[in-house]
Amino acid sequence: MQSNIKDNVVFASPKNAEERASVAGTCVRKLGIKFPAVLDEFGNSTETHYTAWPDRIYLIDQRGRVAYKSLPGPFGFHADDLAAALSRVMKT
Repeated sequence: MQSNIKDNVVFASPKNAEERASVAGTCVRKLGIKFPAVLDEFGNSTETHYTAWPDRIYLIDQRGRVAYKSLPGPFGFHADDLAAALSRVMKT
C-alpha cells in the first residue's frame, strides 16, 4: 500500500461502473501501464471465472481459448513457459 500512496493512486471503492472506469483509467495513466488494459464488469464475473486474483498471465489463442494460464504471480510467472505457449499458438 505504501507504493500506491507514494504513486498517488489510492481511491475510495467505486460505487458504480462509471466510477470504476474512471479509477481504472486514472490508474493506467498514473502507473504508466503500456499494455492493453481491460475492465471487468461491476460484478467481477471475469475475475471469478478466470481466478485471476491475485494476478495471473493468460494467453488466449486465435480461437478465443485459453492457451496458457500461469500460476498466481508474481512467483508463479515463468517466462519460459509463456514463451513455449506462444510458440505453440503461433504455429497453429
